[in-house]
Amino acid sequence: MKKHLSVPSFIFFLITLPFFLSCQVSQTKNRVIILTDIEADPDDTQSLVRLLLYANQIEINGIVATTSCWLQSEIHPESIKKVLRAYGKVRHNLLLHEKGFPDEQFLLNLVKKGIPKYGMLGVGDGMDTEGSNWIIRELEKNDQRPLWISVWGGVNTLAQALYTIRKTKPKAEVEQMVSKLRVYTISDQDDSGIWIRNNFPNLFYIVSPGDHYGSATWTGVNSFVQGIDNSEISNSWIAQHIQQGHGALGAEYPDVAWGMEGDTPAFLSLIPNGLNDPEHPEWGAWGGRYELYKPDFSKTKKGGSIVEIAPETRAIWTNAIDIYTPYLPKEYGRTVRRDTASYSGYKETLWRWRDDFQNDFAARMDWCVQSYENANHPPIPILSHPEELTVKSGKGFLLDAFDSIDPDGDNLSFLWFPYPEAGSYAGEVKMGAENVHRVYVTAPEVNQEETIHFILKVSDKGTPTLSRYKRVVVKVQP
Repeated sequence: MKKHLSVPSFIFFLITLPFFLSCQVSQTKNRVIILTDIEADPDDTQSLVRLLLYANQIEINGIVATTSCWLQSEIHPESIKKVLRAYGKVRHNLLLHEKGFPDEQFLLNLVKKGIPKYGMLGVGDGMDTEGSNWIIRELEKNDQRPLWISVWGGVNTLAQALYTIRKTKPKAEVEQMVSKLRVYTISDQDDSGIWIRNNFPNLFYIVSPGDHYGSATWTGVNSFVQGIDNSEISNSWIAQHIQQGHGALGAEYPDVAWGMEGDTPAFLSLIPNGLNDPEHPEWGAWGGRYELYKPDFSKTKKGGSIVEIAPETRAIWTNAIDIYTPYLPKEYGRTVRRDTASYSGYKETLWRWRDDFQNDFAARMDWCVQSYENANHPPIPILSHPEELTVKSGKGFLLDAFDSIDPDGDNLSFLWFPYPEAGSYAGEVKMGAENVHRVYVTAPEVNQEETIHFILKVSDKGTPTLSRYKRVVVKVQP
């Protein structure tokens, strides 16, 4: 995809681009430790390939080889290292597009071993591993940022870390360390997950337990949905845009066996795209939307996992429902229209963003082999007002992203839409044309203070089309 800029435009972008790209990459990064049962399913390797393309935007603090219900007595750190070495071969080209991609050896030093035992059989006295000790070490750092534990398999490495912390630390220190943890597990893949939730009731924990793979939010990453275009999760799309002709890292991306990238939702919401806010799972993001409550699985049948379903004793961040009506391209007149079909469910909170994050993945795979001039880069939405507004009931106000830019000089498309499930107001909001940079909105009539989340999606017309977002939270006062 060759780009051509006029001389004045080219000079403008040369001057402004370093500033904006620096802002994009240097913002506070989410730090994460990965627990992976790699080799239980090819999807762990798939997710690791994608993760490494964001290694400059997410601070990887550790990658631990673990067991799971599918891989109960062995671990495979060598498989992690193989992918990291492939990343090392394309890192020099990635750095042409964004700064901050860590050195291959730095990442290799972060690979740690969990215990080659299943679940709670690997938790207790004498069960410490370099993986569990590494989690403790990272929690002991003088770093006020939360530490995310992204769990792609079993979670007993974290359970052992918590077991040791509780046994060796004063109560106040235990509470302080636990308060820094944020956990996202791809369902329960061993019996230590429920142990953790029962023994550490204040721990921030995102999980879709219950019938596991039947209605779990994370399955929206690869679910075939009737009535929409599913081509971007097809094997032919993966072969063309990821596996072939994209250097050593793409060549390590294995074919789908059970499901494409079932582990990717465990870190998708950590990517700084303007929509994601990991501290607010209820707001919705690339990794799905979740609400804090105590679920009742007493009538739920066993599903895709062999882990026994146990009653929850505390509130967890878990499945939430979105009612989603897609916007479709329109050939004449206004360039978008609302679909006549709406979709409702848990998976909808995730797959509604799927084309966007798949396009983003494909673009970053291009970065592995293409020059800056021949690749696409995401637009930069810029609001003309704060991200939080307070308005009076029934009054009009403006939402404006006039100053948004694209680093490649691409033409930009705008789309504004309310996200009712993220706020408190569930009624309809009056808007003008939603596909312009500046929209006029009439606040609804309310009897009590309500919040409305407006999402701005800015997309370029490069190949592939890339999107970034801004979220404006509006408080409507009576």
